[in-house]
Amino acid sequence: MTTQYWLVKSEPETYSWDDLVRDKRTDWTGVRNYAARINLNTMRPGDEVLFYHSGESKSIVGVAKVTKPAFPDTTADEPGWVAVELAPAKPLSTPLTLAQIKADATLKAMELVRQSRLSVSPVRPAEFTRVLKLGGK
Repeated sequence: MTTQYWLVKSEPETYSWDDLVRDKRTDWTGVRNYAARINLNTMRPGDEVLFYHSGESKSIVGVAKVTKPAFPDTTADEPGWVAVELAPAKPLSTPLTLAQIKADATLKAMELVRQSRLSVSPVRPAEFTRVLKLGGK
C-alpha cells in the first residue's frame, strides 16, 4: 500500500509537538468536523503526518506517523466520531511558517491554505517532500 501524507493541527497550549515527543504516542481525539473525520477514517498505519502548531506560531514543526487506524473516539458524545493513534517520527530542523508556505509555489495550494479551518487534511507527495526540504529534513 502506498504511503499517504496528512497534516494535523493543534494549538501548542493544548497539545504540542513536545507533548507528543514526551508521550511517545497519542490518540488524536476531539475532531468534530465531517471532512476531517473522513480524512481520519482514510489514514492507515505508516502514513506520515505533518504536525502543525496553530494559534500564534502557525508553523509545521514535525513529522508523526500513524500507528493505529481509525477507531471510535472515546471523547465523543455521539457515535461515528473517530480517532487515530500518532507517534512522533522526527522534528523539523527549522519550523516552516504559514507565511513561508503561502509564499512557496509548490505549497501555496495546500489544503492548509485553501481550507484553513480544517484540522486534519491530506497533503500531496510533492508538498510533503517540499516541506521536509524547507524544514531541513
